[in-house]
This record gives sequence, C-alpha cells and structure tokens, in this order.
Amino acid sequence: MIAAPSYALPIVVFCASAALGLYIVLGYPLLLGLMARLRPKPVFKSRRRKTVSVVIPAHNGERFIGAKLDSVLALDYPRELMEILVVSDGSTDRTDSIVREFAPQGVRLLRVPRGGKCAALNAAIPQARNEILLLTDIRQTVAPESLQAMMDCFADSSVGAVSGELVIRKGASHDEADTGLYWRYESWIRNRLSEIDSIFGATGPFYALRRELAVPIPVDQLLDDMYLPLAAFFRGYRLVVEPRARAFDYPTSRGTEFTRKTRTLAGNYQILRSYPALLGPANRMWFHYASYKLGRLALPWALVLLFASSCFLPAPWRYFLLGGQALFYGLAGIDAWLPARFPGKRLSSFARTFVALMLAAVCGLSVFFVSPRRLWKESKVGLVSDVDSGNGRAAKELAETE
Repeated sequence: MIAAPSYALPIVVFCASAALGLYIVLGYPLLLGLMARLRPKPVFKSRRRKTVSVVIPAHNGERFIGAKLDSVLALDYPRELMEILVVSDGSTDRTDSIVREFAPQGVRLLRVPRGGKCAALNAAIPQARNEILLLTDIRQTVAPESLQAMMDCFADSSVGAVSGELVIRKGASHDEADTGLYWRYESWIRNRLSEIDSIFGATGPFYALRRELAVPIPVDQLLDDMYLPLAAFFRGYRLVVEPRARAFDYPTSRGTEFTRKTRTLAGNYQILRSYPALLGPANRMWFHYASYKLGRLALPWALVLLFASSCFLPAPWRYFLLGGQALFYGLAGIDAWLPARFPGKRLSSFARTFVALMLAAVCGLSVFFVSPRRLWKESKVGLVSDVDSGNGRAAKELAETE
C-alpha cells in the first residue's frame, strides 16, 4: 500500500515564504508608517548660515557639468559662505575645460588620475575648507532653496548628515514610469525612517555631511553614500531626509535601473562586511535594518521558495497557485514584445520591472566573485526639456559614466 504524500512541509514553507514576502513588500512599510505617525522624532530646525564646501566628482561629464554648475551657482545661499570644488576623475572629454570656464565665479578644479568615485572623493575632501560638505553628482540639478533647507537641519546637534529628496522626472515609456514609481516607494520608506530616527545612508547624488565626520572611503566601495554616513550613524548621529532639498534626475530605463540596482545590492553586502555592527546591538535601528535592507536581499529567495513549495501542495491549490505565478512571470517575459498600447501593458511592464529588480538582488552576489569595479556601468538617461513643464522631451539618449 502506497502511503499518502505528506503536505505538511510544503504548506509550512509556502506559508512562511508568502508571509515573509508580504511583510517585506507591504507589511513592514505599513508598520513603519504607523510608527512614524505614533512616535515621530522631529528634527529641530532653525535658520543657520554655515560654511559649505560643495564637492562634485566627475568623470567624462561634459554633457552635464555646465548645467550642474549653473544650478549650484544659483543656490539661494550666501556665495561668500560657499566653495565649489569639481574633482575630475581622469576625464578625457571636455569636462575640465568647461569647469575652467567657471573659474571666474570661484569654481575650483582638482584633476586626479582615474581611480573611481571613492578615490576622487578621498582626494577632494581633505582639500575642503568649510564646516559642511555638500556631496553631489554631476547629472542632477538642484532647487535654489535646497542648500538652506539642509543647513536648517544642522541646527539639531544630533544630525550628522542630511539627504536631499531625489525627484525623478516623469518617464516617457512604461518602464521609465515603473522605475520612477519604484523610486517613489523607496523614498516613502526613507522619509518614514528619517521621521522616527535615521536612514541607513544618504541620497548619493545630493547630501550634506558634517566635515568633522568624514572618513576615508575604501577605493573599491560601491556605496560611498552609505559608507560615509554610517560612520556618523555609529557615532550616535542621525541621518535624515529634508524634503525641501530637491535634486532633479532624468528617468532611467529598466535596463539601466537593473544595472544600478545590482550595484546597490552588491554594495549592501560590502557594507555588511565593513560595518558588521549593523547586525548587532550597536545598531540602535536593528529591527528596521533587518526588515528593510536585509529584507530586500532575502525577498528573491522567498519568491524562489514560494514557487518551489507550490509544486508540492495538494491539488487543486497546486495548480491554482502555480498558474498565478506562471501568469505573472509570463507577463514579465513577454512585456518587451507587447506594443505600448496593448491593454495589459501596464501590468506586464510592472511585472517585468519587479522581476528585473529581484534578479538584480541575486546578481548582487557577484560582488563576492568579481572585482567591485566591474559592477560600475554607464547610466543611460533620457533627457527631459524641463522638469516642471510639458514642453516635450528629447529623444536622444545620453550616457553618464559614474
């Protein structure tokens, strides 16, 4: 007599993986929102006029550097309290010559051999003379009121770093729109973390840090915008977001976002190696780190277990659940061939973006097998004529080597 199969283990695995996935994607954000509402920790803000060193690392950024410097020079902040330093990381295009054109307006150029962003920052930061470092990339322009809004936060002595709000311009295609939606989801979580205590890094393209808290960055570090702020975090400081400090970025395609996300998640593994205290009691926000950062690394594996355990569930649940998952992944697989006006395009585009981000989390493991430098790729962006107007958009794609 053949024994009836036991469904206990696959049911347990299925329920556990489904619960974990739902917690990471929906449960934790909802809990975080409730905590921010019930137990906020406001930042004390007051008008401050601190001296600021604006540091802009650049490599072959001729397409963006002029607009970037115009944006920085237009900041509504006393010019005598600012210094602007562009560190050219072995640029071979017109970046250096364009920066020199701004020399009469006080912009300094520091040229260093090609070594990557971290090496460029390590070279530039010791030359910064002022109280606050404003670290910003070349692609994003900034709102005029942004710098003063950041300085107001430093009136709170517990604040070590202030991140700006990265505003993604509306994408022309479904995949650009979906990646923009994902970024808004991420920004919402970061803002709530800031409200209760601290985020776990900074908005890389635009953030300010107390000069005294800066530390040397390992040159192979993928996430300088986590490494530097976390040094302040473990000295007891808060890392906060200031929504009034806005930087505007161009929408990116799903492929570009996949590359960026792979690097970001690979960098999270690096950060754990650099700051193992994140996993212990020295991290005052351990619960949030585990739910947010570690959760993102665990999510694709939860989905793998969800699918695998579905294969061993009793009928008819097995067919129903496998069919639903197959439909979702199938939509992701055929999205690239569906026309833009296809009725189900919005769902298929979302599915494809979600799957791409999950694959990026898995690919992030490559940091253990290849040189981190190989994970730096060009970011292609579609230019929008104006962030606040609907005056059309350029069809041409531009590339920025980070």
